[in-house]
Amino acid sequence: MSIFLDGDTRVCVQGITGRDGLFHTKTMLEYGTKVVCGVTPGKGGRDVEGIPVFDTVKDAVERTRADASIVFVPARFAAGAITEAADAGVKLIVAVSEGIPTIDAARVYQRVREVGARMIGPNCPGIISPGRAKLGIMPGWIHCRGEVGVVSRSGTLTYEVVDQLRRHGIGQSTVIGIGGDPIIGTNFIDTLQAFEADPETRAVVLIGEIGGTDEEDAAAFVRSSMRTPVVSFIAGRTAPADKRMGHAGAIIAGGKGTAREKIEALTAAGVPVADRPSEIPALVAAALGR
Repeated sequence: MSIFLDGDTRVCVQGITGRDGLFHTKTMLEYGTKVVCGVTPGKGGRDVEGIPVFDTVKDAVERTRADASIVFVPARFAAGAITEAADAGVKLIVAVSEGIPTIDAARVYQRVREVGARMIGPNCPGIISPGRAKLGIMPGWIHCRGEVGVVSRSGTLTYEVVDQLRRHGIGQSTVIGIGGDPIIGTNFIDTLQAFEADPETRAVVLIGEIGGTDEEDAAAFVRSSMRTPVVSFIAGRTAPADKRMGHAGAIIAGGKGTAREKIEALTAAGVPVADRPSEIPALVAAALGR
C-alpha cells in the first residue's frame, strides 16, 4: 500500500496552462499519474497535453470525477484556489505554491479541515508513491518502490536522502514533503500515523529542520504510539539564532526550535539521528534488520 496517494488517484492540475503547471503536468503524466483535468479561469474548453481544461474546479470534478488536485497558482491567488478545490469535494490538495501569507494559510487550513479534505503544503514538493503516481515536482526517477516511508520539511533534502536510499538498494513506500511554512496542512504526526497504519511501510525516515516544535512533537508520538522504527536527520545545526534559514518556519526564537533540542527529543524517544544525510541508509538498514 501507500499513504494518501495511489495509482487510482484522479488528479486535477490548477494552473495547468501556466509555465510551471504545464511543465509538471507533463512530468506527472510521464510518471503514470492519472491527470484527468486542469483548471485555469477563462481558458476552459481547450486541451493541454490531451487534458481537458475547465474554468472552475467544480465543473472539472463534476465532469471528470477528480479526487485530488495540485496547485500551481501564484501566491496571491493560491489560497482561493485551495479553498475552491476543497469546496468542490476534492479530498487531497497539494499546494506547491510558496509565499502564501500566513493569515491566508490559517484560513485555508481551517476550511480544508471543515470539509474533511487533506492539504499537503503549502510551499512543498508534494507526494510520490514510487512506481504508482506522483503529485508534485520531485524528480520521479530517483525514487524506487519499497518499504521505507519518508517524510520531510525540506524538498531538496528529500531528494538527497531518497537518492542515497536508492543507491543502497532501499526503496520507498511513500515519500512526502510536508513543507516548511509555519502553517501547513499535514504535519509529521499526521504522516507518522498513516505510516504506522500502512502494512507496506516497515521503517520511516523523518527529515526535520530548525524552527518550531514539530520534531519534538513527532518524537513524543513515536515514543507513545509507534512500533514502526523511525530514523531521522535534522538540518540547521549551525544556524545562528533569530535568523531565518530558507523556510518561513525555520527560525530559532527565544531559545526554542534549536537543532540540539530536536536531536535530544528524538534520541530520547529511541530515534537514531544521523549526523549527515549519507548516514541514513545504514541507519535504515539496521532498523530493517539487514
